[in-house]
Amino acid sequence: MKSALERRRVTFLRGYRAEWIALLFLLAKGYRPLAWRYSASGGEIDLIVMRGSTIAFVEVKARGAIEDALSAITARKRQRFSRAVRAWLSRNAWAEGKTWRADAVFIAPRRWPQHIVSAFELEMR
Repeated sequence: MKSALERRRVTFLRGYRAEWIALLFLLAKGYRPLAWRYSASGGEIDLIVMRGSTIAFVEVKARGAIEDALSAITARKRQRFSRAVRAWLSRNAWAEGKTWRADAVFIAPRRWPQHIVSAFELEMR
Protein backbone atom coordinates (compact mmCIF):
# COMPACT_ATOMS: atom_id res chain seq x y z
CA MET A 1 0.00 0.00 0.00
CA LYS A 2 1.34 3.44 -0.94
CA SER A 3 1.88 6.10 1.66
CA ALA A 4 0.10 9.45 1.46
CA LEU A 5 3.38 11.07 0.45
CA GLU A 6 3.90 8.59 -2.39
CA ARG A 7 0.32 9.08 -3.63
CA ARG A 8 0.83 12.88 -3.66
CA ARG A 9 4.08 12.44 -5.58
CA VAL A 10 2.43 10.20 -8.19
CA THR A 11 -0.48 12.63 -8.55
CA PHE A 12 1.91 15.58 -8.90
CA LEU A 13 3.93 13.80 -11.60
CA ARG A 14 0.78 12.80 -13.50
CA GLY A 15 -0.40 16.42 -13.47
CA TYR A 16 3.03 17.74 -14.48
CA ARG A 17 3.19 15.31 -17.41
CA ALA A 18 -0.38 16.18 -18.47
CA GLU A 19 0.47 19.89 -18.48
CA TRP A 20 3.47 19.25 -20.73
CA ILE A 21 1.35 17.18 -23.11
CA ALA A 22 -1.29 19.93 -23.16
CA LEU A 23 1.33 22.61 -23.80
CA LEU A 24 2.87 20.68 -26.70
CA PHE A 25 -0.60 20.06 -28.12
CA LEU A 26 -1.48 23.78 -27.92
CA LEU A 27 1.89 24.76 -29.44
CA ALA A 28 1.09 22.51 -32.39
CA LYS A 29 -2.21 24.40 -32.75
CA GLY A 30 -0.37 27.73 -32.98
CA TYR A 31 -0.64 28.98 -29.40
CA ARG A 32 2.24 30.81 -27.73
CA PRO A 33 2.86 30.20 -24.02
CA LEU A 34 2.69 33.17 -21.65
CA ALA A 35 2.76 31.41 -18.26
CA TRP A 36 2.75 27.96 -16.74
CA ARG A 37 1.41 27.05 -13.29
CA TYR A 38 0.48 30.62 -12.43
CA SER A 39 -0.71 30.83 -8.83
CA ALA A 40 -2.28 33.83 -7.10
CA SER A 41 -5.21 34.79 -4.87
CA GLY A 42 -5.79 31.21 -3.77
CA GLY A 43 -6.17 29.86 -7.30
CA GLU A 44 -3.98 28.35 -9.99
CA ILE A 45 -3.99 28.49 -13.77
CA ASP A 46 -2.23 25.53 -15.36
CA LEU A 47 -1.37 27.27 -18.65
CA ILE A 48 -1.82 30.74 -20.08
CA VAL A 49 -1.44 30.81 -23.85
CA MET A 50 -2.10 33.29 -26.63
CA ARG A 51 -3.00 33.00 -30.29
CA GLY A 52 -3.74 36.14 -32.28
CA SER A 53 -5.54 38.56 -29.98
CA THR A 54 -6.98 35.84 -27.74
CA ILE A 55 -5.57 34.86 -24.37
CA ALA A 56 -6.67 31.42 -23.18
CA PHE A 57 -6.44 30.54 -19.51
CA VAL A 58 -6.24 26.77 -19.57
CA GLU A 59 -7.24 24.18 -17.01
CA VAL A 60 -5.59 20.79 -17.64
CA LYS A 61 -7.23 17.65 -16.30
CA ALA A 62 -5.75 14.15 -16.51
CA ARG A 63 -8.13 11.33 -15.73
CA GLY A 64 -8.68 7.73 -16.70
CA ALA A 65 -11.57 8.81 -18.95
CA ILE A 66 -12.35 12.10 -20.71
CA GLU A 67 -15.81 12.18 -19.10
CA ASP A 68 -14.22 12.09 -15.63
CA ALA A 69 -11.95 15.00 -16.54
CA LEU A 70 -14.89 17.16 -17.58
CA SER A 71 -16.73 16.63 -14.29
CA ALA A 72 -13.57 17.50 -12.32
CA ILE A 73 -13.98 21.23 -13.04
CA THR A 74 -16.33 22.07 -10.19
CA ALA A 75 -17.96 25.40 -9.32
CA ARG A 76 -15.38 25.90 -6.55
CA LYS A 77 -12.55 25.22 -9.02
CA ARG A 78 -14.02 27.75 -11.47
CA GLN A 79 -14.24 30.41 -8.73
CA ARG A 80 -10.62 29.92 -7.65
CA PHE A 81 -9.47 29.77 -11.29
CA SER A 82 -11.30 33.04 -12.08
CA ARG A 83 -9.75 34.71 -9.03
CA ALA A 84 -6.28 33.78 -10.34
CA VAL A 85 -7.23 35.08 -13.81
CA ARG A 86 -8.25 38.44 -12.32
CA ALA A 87 -4.94 38.60 -10.44
CA TRP A 88 -2.96 37.82 -13.62
CA LEU A 89 -4.87 40.45 -15.61
CA SER A 90 -4.26 43.07 -12.92
CA ARG A 91 -0.51 42.45 -13.29
CA ASN A 92 -0.55 42.42 -17.11
CA ALA A 93 -2.17 45.66 -18.25
CA TRP A 94 -1.11 45.00 -21.87
CA ALA A 95 -3.78 42.25 -21.99
CA GLU A 96 -6.65 44.71 -21.46
CA GLY A 97 -7.68 44.94 -25.12
CA LYS A 98 -7.45 41.20 -25.79
CA THR A 99 -10.16 38.55 -25.82
CA TRP A 100 -10.06 36.29 -22.75
CA ARG A 101 -11.49 32.86 -22.32
CA ALA A 102 -11.27 29.79 -20.09
CA ASP A 103 -10.27 26.69 -22.03
CA ALA A 104 -9.69 23.15 -20.86
CA VAL A 105 -7.46 20.37 -22.12
CA PHE A 106 -8.41 16.86 -21.07
CA ILE A 107 -5.82 14.11 -21.06
CA ALA A 108 -6.72 10.41 -20.88
CA PRO A 109 -4.61 7.30 -21.53
CA ARG A 110 -4.37 6.17 -25.16
CA ARG A 111 -6.42 9.14 -26.41
CA TRP A 112 -5.49 12.36 -28.15
CA PRO A 113 -5.74 15.41 -25.89
CA GLN A 114 -9.13 17.09 -26.12
CA HIS A 115 -9.06 20.90 -26.25
CA ILE A 116 -12.35 22.52 -25.25
CA VAL A 117 -12.50 26.19 -26.27
CA SER A 118 -14.46 28.33 -23.79
CA ALA A 119 -15.01 25.33 -21.52
CA PHE A 120 -16.54 27.54 -18.84
CA GLU A 121 -17.28 31.18 -18.12
CA LEU A 122 -14.77 33.35 -16.28
CA GLU A 123 -16.19 35.13 -13.26
CA MET A 124 -14.81 38.63 -13.76
CA ARG A 125 -16.66 40.47 -10.98
